[in-house]
Amino acid sequence: MKIFISIALLTILLPTMSYAEDVHKHEEHVKASGVEALSPDLRKLLSEEMKALQSGMMSIIPAYISGNWSEIETTAQKIKSSYILKQSLTESQVKELHSVLPPEFIEKDQRFHYLAGMLEHAAQSKKPELINFYFSEMNESCASCHAVFATHKFPALKPAEKDGHAH
Repeated sequence: MKIFISIALLTILLPTMSYAEDVHKHEEHVKASGVEALSPDLRKLLSEEMKALQSGMMSIIPAYISGNWSEIETTAQKIKSSYILKQSLTESQVKELHSVLPPEFIEKDQRFHYLAGMLEHAAQSKKPELINFYFSEMNESCASCHAVFATHKFPALKPAEKDGHAH
């Protein structure tokens, strides 16, 4: 009788456990959106670009405090031209970017590169106050994009939740 009850319980519980595993896998898939949903090759390219952008942004600080406007101009020009969407991507990678990444990501990327162009122009004009302004706008652009699309890498930028919803 105990064996019969054990078999009956297993028969009832096994489908439930399988369902729970499927739900967990579905939740993982749902969580993988935006940048996380890109193929490994494309994520690697994006990561490489982000590291290059970070390096460029960090090089602007000592150039700014020493008044090296030409170095800022050169760096800003490189940043402006580093669109991942303009890199030598395959046709399928371009399609993947446009199908996986939401339009907001592409808009934020375009705005960042536009700001780099404005920084380049400010450096050409040797206008420290405008250089500072556009550099600050670029920093804010990075943080706002990371807060939406890269909280898996930057959890401190995740919007705070109050009363069960985010602000």
